[in-house]
Amino acid sequence: MNRRKLLSLLGASPALLAGTKLGAATRKTGSTALSNGRIETLNPKGTPPPITLIPMAPRLKTLDGETIYLVSDGFPGADHFLNQIAIWFQKNMPSVKTVYRLKAGALPDDDPKLWAEIRAKGNAVIMAIGH
Repeated sequence: MNRRKLLSLLGASPALLAGTKLGAATRKTGSTALSNGRIETLNPKGTPPPITLIPMAPRLKTLDGETIYLVSDGFPGADHFLNQIAIWFQKNMPSVKTVYRLKAGALPDDDPKLWAEIRAKGNAVIMAIGH
């Protein structure tokens, strides 16, 4: 295999092949050339923080008489989809109350006021998340 291609696959600069100017090139790329001809480079991805898992909420035994929040993240068409779910509940389970809410901000943004309202007044959530 061509050494230049190999170095580019490893994320190192082909300037490492320059010989005597190796020291200057390695300082710029963050690589170190060892005396035995090996190249040591740093991983640009770093180490991600550990993930804290949050368990799902327990399931309800029944939906009769419960309040279900239908939450949209603002993705186009999500409001129509959630409206169809509300119509289905009105026809098939009239004892279930549905409440439509639009979440503030984009999908990853937090909406503490909405979450507090759902905790205080709701029993379940159906959230429409766009792709």
